[in-house]
Amino acid sequence: MALENSIFPSRPDSLSLPVEEKVESEEVEVATEVTASTGVFNVSEELGHVVTTETTSSLPNSAPVKRSFQSKLAEREANANQHRKKTQGTEKERGRFGWARTRRKRQRYVEKNGRCNVQHGNMRETYRYLTDIFTTLVDLNWRCSLFVFVMAYAVTWLFFGAIWYLIAYCRGDLDHLEDETWTPCVNNVNGFISAFLFSIETETTIGYGHRVITDQCPVGTMLLLLQAILGSMVNAFMVGCMFVKISQPNKRAETLVFSKHAVISPRDDKLCLMFRVGDLRSSHIVGANIRAKLIKSKQTQEGEFIPLDQTDISVGFETGDDRLFLVSPLVISHEIDARSPFWDMSQAQLEKEDFEIVVILEGMVEATGMTCQARSSYLAEELLWGHRFSPMMSLAEGFFDVDYGAFHHTFEVDTPSCSARELSLAAARLDAHLYWSISSRLDEEPTLANQAAKQPDSGSANSKGGEPTFIVGEMTDIQEQSGLGELNGSVATDQSESEA
Repeated sequence: MALENSIFPSRPDSLSLPVEEKVESEEVEVATEVTASTGVFNVSEELGHVVTTETTSSLPNSAPVKRSFQSKLAEREANANQHRKKTQGTEKERGRFGWARTRRKRQRYVEKNGRCNVQHGNMRETYRYLTDIFTTLVDLNWRCSLFVFVMAYAVTWLFFGAIWYLIAYCRGDLDHLEDETWTPCVNNVNGFISAFLFSIETETTIGYGHRVITDQCPVGTMLLLLQAILGSMVNAFMVGCMFVKISQPNKRAETLVFSKHAVISPRDDKLCLMFRVGDLRSSHIVGANIRAKLIKSKQTQEGEFIPLDQTDISVGFETGDDRLFLVSPLVISHEIDARSPFWDMSQAQLEKEDFEIVVILEGMVEATGMTCQARSSYLAEELLWGHRFSPMMSLAEGFFDVDYGAFHHTFEVDTPSCSARELSLAAARLDAHLYWSISSRLDEEPTLANQAAKQPDSGSANSKGGEPTFIVGEMTDIQEQSGLGELNGSVATDQSESEA
C-alpha cells in the first residue's frame, strides 16, 4: 500500500499499536522520518516490516531522454538488487502486533567446510590422551606439532650432553686438559658446549672425528649405546608423527566440493531432494560412497527431549546408488517416499522447519591409498523448493567437457507446493477413479450381451445380410462352436442351416 501524501496526519491502525520492544519502535520512527522527507510510504505485509522508497520530483517541463534498451535493463536490475538488499538484508518474521523481528539463525552442527562445530568440556580423565600419545601428537595443530618436534630433539641432546659433561667432570678429564699422558673418556671435551656437540654428533650419527670416545671409559661406552638406542626411537617416533601428519588425507577433502544449495523438485514423477558433489582433481576417489543424516531435535512420546537427533536419509543404499564413480560431478537424489523424514513436509512447512542435513562422502585416495572423508551440511533455508541443477557437461571433440562454473547454478521448474504424501494421495485417487470407471464399463457389457440374446431374429437377419455382429463381453454358445470349428479346419454354419 503506497500513499502519495507528503506528510501523514495519522499512522495506519497497524502502526499505531503500542510496542514493547525498543528497537522496533526506533525502526518505525526512522521510517516515518524518511517518508516525511521523501513523500512515499510503503508497507509490505508479506515481509512484515516497513519499506521506504526514495522518489525524486520530476520537472514538468523536462524533455524526455531517449535511452537504449540495455541501459534500461541495467537500471532495472540495479534497482531490483538494491530493493532485494533492503528487504532481504536480515531474516525477519512476524512478532507481536504484526511487527517485524529478527529470526534466530540456527547454529550449524557441521560447517560448510566440514568442520564439526562441537567442543568438549569438563573432561576429567585426561590421562586417556597419554595412553595414545601418537594419535594425540598427530591431532595437534601444526604450531604445537613443530614445537613438540623441536623440543623432543633439543631435550634429548641437552640431557645426554649434561651426562657426558658430568662423566668428564667426575673422572677429572677437565683438570687434565693440558696433560698429554692423561686418557680422557671422550677426547677434546673441555666443557659443557663440547659435551653438548658430542651428544648431537652421537645421536644424529654425524661423526666428524674430532671428538671420539676412548676404550678407557666403560661408563661412556654404556652411555653411548643407550643414547644410540633412545635416539633411534626418538627419530622413528617424531619422523613417523610428522610423516602421518603431512600425508593426512584431510587436505584431499578440500578438492571434494558440494553444491551450496540442495533442491527439491520432481524426478520421474516423484518428489526428490537433490544435491551435487564433484571432484576437482584428476586422480579419482576409489570406492566412493555417500551418506546423509538429518539433524533435528525431537521429543519422544514419553516426553524425553532428544537434542540433535540423527536420522538416516536414504540416498540409494538399497539399490546401490550410494556407491559412486566420481569421475564427473554427480547429482545425488533422495526419493521422498513414506520412509523419508520429509514425507509430510510441504513448501510452506519447509520455511518454518529448523533442521540440518549433513552429507558425508567417503572413499580411498588413489595416490596414497588412505581413506578420505569430506563433509558438508544444508540448513532448512538452503533448500530450494522447485529448483533443479543446471547441466554442466558437454560433448567436445574427443572428450567430455565439464564446466565447473555452473556447479552451483540452479533454475526453477514447475513443482507442486504440497507434500509428497498429498501428491501420493492425489495419484491414488486418480488411479482409483480410473479403475472404477473401467470396471463400471465392464459391468455394463454383460447387460448388453443379454439384450442381444433376447433379440435372435434381428441378430439372424443381420448375419444373413452379411453384416457381422461384434459382442463385447461373455462368449455365446454359437461363438464357442464357431471358434472350435475354425480350429478344426471346418466352417461352422448357423444352427438352423445344420438342422436343414
